[in-house]
Amino acid sequence: MKALVYTGANSLVFREEPDPVPQADEVLIRVEAVGICGSDMHAYHGFDSRRPPPLILGHEAAGHIASGPRTGEPVTINPLVVDPACPYAIEGRWHLSPTRQIISMPPRPGAFAELVRIPVRNLLPIPKTMPIAHAALAEPIAVSWHAVRIGMERLHQPLAACKVAVLGGGAIGLAAALVARLFGARNLVVGETNPLRRKTLKLTEDLVAYDPGETAPYDSSIDLVIDAVGAGATRAAACRMVRPGGVIVHVGLLPGQDGLDIRKITLQEITLAGVYCYTPQDFTATVEALCSQRLGSLGWFEERPLAEGASAFADIDGGRTAAAKIVLRC
Repeated sequence: MKALVYTGANSLVFREEPDPVPQADEVLIRVEAVGICGSDMHAYHGFDSRRPPPLILGHEAAGHIASGPRTGEPVTINPLVVDPACPYAIEGRWHLSPTRQIISMPPRPGAFAELVRIPVRNLLPIPKTMPIAHAALAEPIAVSWHAVRIGMERLHQPLAACKVAVLGGGAIGLAAALVARLFGARNLVVGETNPLRRKTLKLTEDLVAYDPGETAPYDSSIDLVIDAVGAGATRAAACRMVRPGGVIVHVGLLPGQDGLDIRKITLQEITLAGVYCYTPQDFTATVEALCSQRLGSLGWFEERPLAEGASAFADIDGGRTAAAKIVLRC
């Protein structure tokens, strides 16, 4: 099969790789669309020890089943592979299981390839009429769905009555804004430093976006802040923006611990919630919302051939794309 292989820091090669061999309870998926995630970029820069080269990255994937009795069925992939007998899985929090594996981390090659192996239980069917690239958005949107849901559970009032701010206009931040709007948020802003992405937020989903580099609005006035970047600057901004008794949801995964105002968090009883991935229920709910077209126009991503994946990574790195997400097509 053809695959886009991470071979070292800032290096990707499109080349022939052996076809994966499905194990017990697994099938092969012929990948047709796979998104580039921020974690893929982190690995590409050589910053993720969990993803040593050479490795096939990519976990935001959709396609058709290529082996077994369901061959030909269109599906989207939940990339978190967990032992269903694990206590965390039994209580519904598969994403916290110590047995957790994810495609794009050893021992599971990822989906920047024509084929990927995955347990049957990790597949969710999609309508044949659904664009396959939309199905590849299920995984990142599920992350945002989980983040907004956790934030809502920690608020003391309906989301419709809250001021909500999302920091970061990439796929996770943009999707978090869309999910928050779906859940009833009416007073909603997105902070994004890239002017191309701010334009995308406005033109594709009619979201209010501001440049946090030029202004620092909303001090101590926001009920729910979702930090979809997770940098020192955004952690500091979240602490500055949140009101007394408010909630910060930290979903970004950049390294470091700086930026948190522990004094304000303590004295003003700020709830700080770290969130990671999603539950199976979050993923299923996301797919259902996508199938019923309840998450906006989805006009914020760009499609490119898998063979041009290296240039797509370089364009993301250089801030040369207005898209919040690039989806590679196989």
